Amino acid sequence: MGKIAFAVHGGAGVILKENMTPEREAQVRVGLKKALEVGQNILTTGGSSLDAVTEAIVILEDLPEFNAGRGSVFNHFGKHEMDAALMSGRELTTGAVASVTGVRNPVRLARAVLEKTPHVLLTSEGAEALALELGLPFESEEYFYTDHRYKQLQQALERNQTQLDHADDGEEDKKFGTVGAVALDQHGDLATGVSTGGMTNKKYGRIGDSPIVGAGLYANNRTCAVSATGEGEYFIRGVVCYDISARMEYLGEDLTRAAQTVIMDRLSDLGGSGGIISVDASGCISMPYNTPGMYRGFLNDKGEAVVRIWEY
Repeated sequence: MGKIAFAVHGGAGVILKENMTPEREAQVRVGLKKALEVGQNILTTGGSSLDAVTEAIVILEDLPEFNAGRGSVFNHFGKHEMDAALMSGRELTTGAVASVTGVRNPVRLARAVLEKTPHVLLTSEGAEALALELGLPFESEEYFYTDHRYKQLQQALERNQTQLDHADDGEEDKKFGTVGAVALDQHGDLATGVSTGGMTNKKYGRIGDSPIVGAGLYANNRTCAVSATGEGEYFIRGVVCYDISARMEYLGEDLTRAAQTVIMDRLSDLGGSGGIISVDASGCISMPYNTPGMYRGFLNDKGEAVVRIWEY
């Protein structure tokens, strides 16, 4: 049996230490550590990378601190429209959902699309119909509501802005709250996943990069698994996650160089902000971001869960 590797993220952006309360920082760190531990337990007992990614994201979806599942931001109409996706690096199989409402854990619905349908991406009512057919849990609007997110919506409505983030207070404190995970299991299989509530005050059925293969996520056993967080429109235009894999496959770059080049150079040149977590077939992890901070965590060589926000 081979080496395992695992990493998670909970968003990147203008995360300023002076604007974060000790309580919120502690909650974020505890949540990321719990997700890491859940994934680690699956991987160390011979479980699949896809299972580890799925269950870790479920943990983050259930926490109101992150912009996914329970903590999702509000759209223009005061509703929660959520996106999620999973991808296996072994056969490049993928399942994704977009603009779903009421589904407690969108990542579980994405898993159902991957395993129980011939399709890749289902949206809104169609995806929700599959969830009902399979008996996946739904929750009321009250479950997804948080005062913090509602305040953000009111601020966005007052400014007539669509926020490509889940800002706390003021336009300069921006955090892209998508959650995600990447894994390498003992069988040598890579997997990635992502889940998000999108952007505050979004209109017109907007869908970002998260459920788009190659933009918000990508996995291929020959190269790497990547999960992104940031300004989705730029990740779509730059096909960011696939670009990292392509540089490894076609240029022979290692993961660290490929990831750094794409995030620090290409994404920045496009004018986009955000970051990625990634792992390659040998278990190397790279987590570059071009913003002041990024909620992230990984298992180190000793198998310890390491959580970071600002520090490298």
